[in-house]
Amino acid sequence: MNSKIIVAIASGKGGTGKTFISTNLFNSLQKAGKSVSLVDCDAEEPNDREFLSGNFQKSFDVMQKVPVIDQNKCTFCGKCYEYCNYNAIFFLGEQRIIRVLEDHCHGCGACSVACDYGAITEKDDLLGSVAQYSISPSSLLIEARMKVGVHSPVPIIKAAIKSAKESEIVLLDSPPGTSCPFIQTVATAHYVVLVTEPTPFGLSDLKQSVETLKSLGKPYGVIVNRSGLGNDEVYKYIQHENIPLLLSIPFDKKIALAYSNGKLVSNENAEWELIFNQLFNTILEQYANSSN
Repeated sequence: MNSKIIVAIASGKGGTGKTFISTNLFNSLQKAGKSVSLVDCDAEEPNDREFLSGNFQKSFDVMQKVPVIDQNKCTFCGKCYEYCNYNAIFFLGEQRIIRVLEDHCHGCGACSVACDYGAITEKDDLLGSVAQYSISPSSLLIEARMKVGVHSPVPIIKAAIKSAKESEIVLLDSPPGTSCPFIQTVATAHYVVLVTEPTPFGLSDLKQSVETLKSLGKPYGVIVNRSGLGNDEVYKYIQHENIPLLLSIPFDKKIALAYSNGKLVSNENAEWELIFNQLFNTILEQYANSSN
């Protein structure tokens, strides 16, 4: 590879096998000696480290600036309240009451700009942390972890992805769903792998993910996990929409058993290591085709 590629592994719902794909793809690539980082972007419930053991390298806190209002300087004009798009300032002008609701604050700084009286300063607020683990000399696991009670994992996700800048291949294990954390993750990717299952719920959530990626202009392909379960409506949809089918993984008790025991099927069976390496080659081909 001559250039860096960022691949997001995502799904419209939890439990489709997104982490299964992410960890086994990463493991197969690092065993092949590739320069690769896996970023666990599911900052609310990161679990890639359950399947990958490595040496702790470093960690750093992710902070956000939140306003502090000096009521001795405040004139209770209400401009900061008007400027705040996130309802993070509680204001009762006649009663001369003003409070910062830190859980709602996005650290945008609009209130500081609005204040003409120097009544607003800022302090650091801890949002979460990013930790790095060395899996091999050329591979890293990067874990984003949100502090309990924080309203959004987006700043932690951004910091975690940014810290993977040295690797030639970056895999992003995306948060489930199609809300802001999902969008923030896939927005940085060159190619998105959507993991689904052949069930009505799987199809419904796949359609939502596809529509979101279309609006973002991102190239994507689909992996059907637990193939043989449910019905063939997912396959009909993929064919009708002309979406690349990257891989079908059978509904197999041996795979489920390995996963439930925290083991990687790419370690347990050499054939699966080859399959995941071929999957990456297929992703590269699809990405090249989408760029032409």
